[in-house]
Amino acid sequence: MLTTPAERAAPRDTVLLDGRTLDAAGVTLLADAQARPRVDPAALTRMEASWRAAHQLVETGRVYGRSTGVGAHRTVDVTPQDADGHDLRLLGSHAGGIGAPLPTRQVRAMLAVRVNQLLAGGSGLRPAIVLTLAEALRSRFHPQAHEYGAVGTGDLTALAQLGLTLIGRLPWLYDDHLPEAVVMVPPDTAAAAAGTEDRPEGGHRRREPPDPVPLERGDALALLSSNALTLGQAALICHDLGRLLRASHVVSALSLLAAQGSSEAYAAPVHAARPHLGSVHIAAEIRRLIGAPDRPGPPAGRVQDPFAFRCFPQVHGPALEACAGLDRVLSVELNAAAENPLISLDGPDGTPAAYHHGGFFAAPLTLQLDQLCLAVLQTARLSAARIGALGRADLTGLPSFLTDGTTAGSGIMILEYSANSALAEVHAAAAPASLAHAVLSQGVEEGASFATQAARKALRVVDAYRLVLACELVAAVRALRLRGGPPDPAVPAGQAYAHAAAALDPDMTDRPLTGDVATAAAVLDDLAGL
Repeated sequence: MLTTPAERAAPRDTVLLDGRTLDAAGVTLLADAQARPRVDPAALTRMEASWRAAHQLVETGRVYGRSTGVGAHRTVDVTPQDADGHDLRLLGSHAGGIGAPLPTRQVRAMLAVRVNQLLAGGSGLRPAIVLTLAEALRSRFHPQAHEYGAVGTGDLTALAQLGLTLIGRLPWLYDDHLPEAVVMVPPDTAAAAAGTEDRPEGGHRRREPPDPVPLERGDALALLSSNALTLGQAALICHDLGRLLRASHVVSALSLLAAQGSSEAYAAPVHAARPHLGSVHIAAEIRRLIGAPDRPGPPAGRVQDPFAFRCFPQVHGPALEACAGLDRVLSVELNAAAENPLISLDGPDGTPAAYHHGGFFAAPLTLQLDQLCLAVLQTARLSAARIGALGRADLTGLPSFLTDGTTAGSGIMILEYSANSALAEVHAAAAPASLAHAVLSQGVEEGASFATQAARKALRVVDAYRLVLACELVAAVRALRLRGGPPDPAVPAGQAYAHAAAALDPDMTDRPLTGDVATAAAVLDDLAGL
């Protein structure tokens, strides 16, 4: 059976950050302030060993970004007279992000990812950096980061802004809208040892930002060399879209019942004969939701339903598989020491070494995000098609456009237009980011993965697909109301109908449906758990 991060995101007080076990569910809990970070002491020990090794390596040889410039200046040695200001210049010059400031949720996801990556022990940064970032997460402070500045070879601008914030050159931002519960829980061992626990002062919670961290030689590139922002966004996408894809099962089941469609297309023998994992899973889910047997008898009505009902397992299955694929990629990337250079304790003859490499190149993430967007486009098309089908009197036997019976009423007519408008956004965002190309830094970097752009497009897909699905839910509930008899409350689809119908306005007169769709979009999160 396919599972998603949303299914593993059970309520919990803490998320362990140890450089090895973080997943998309954990990133989402931290980004939404539903849990606090708990830093693993053993990982701090690994990090300190990496930091000491990095200092040893710089004293005995050339190390990219520490004793040399970066990019096209990789062969330029930093002179002794410029060494003291090298790291500050790197942070200042790279903090050139442009565009709109990113939402708090995405920046907090970046913080969670970067802390965990650093705890993998390959950056050469000292533990004080991690403890300060964990404190910021715990106390609801975050840096400002801007939308544009990366092409999938490192989120340099966002992380440079983080670096300047860490050392006190830029202000920390505080978000009052995050849940207060994040600062109400007891402190963890690492935070208490570092004096970063949340303390009541005069009956109020601490709201001072973390103290500035002094900048040491080698800190700048070690902090910048990461795709933490893009990975944080991808983790949120994986979680949120996984939840929407599960809600899609429920909404599609309600539409099938509303159209009095056949369960024959979901029969177990059909999918055993062509056993794609996603299709098999979805067919079984629909049978469970509507209470259909594995081997239904012949249909009582029409022989075959339109594709929007009959091909749902074949179309939606690849979307589930693509989401699971993204989850697998993230399970590696979120816990990878991908910094360049990698400070390794296991070099030649067991001595420390700095390995220069291209592990920051995020091609696996780009390709998986591109696949996911294309797969969601396919299933979003069927959702929009089901809205059109539910408005057809010749198919459902219900009033055209599900009106209240008023002569020439419009009913849900406009939902088709609204849903297809949102669908057009999914279509536009599904163009593969991996088709892009760039040559940068005087030709030294002659390629880019464009994972950042893939993540940005996928965020748009999540938002637009939610609206398409919400339009379908409004139509399905209205059609079932017009049938006069709700689905069997003993089956999950009946329970889903009862929940959605209680939230949605029963008024079927011609009126604006904007509020109905907004309500339905909120209800989708509840349906995902059925």
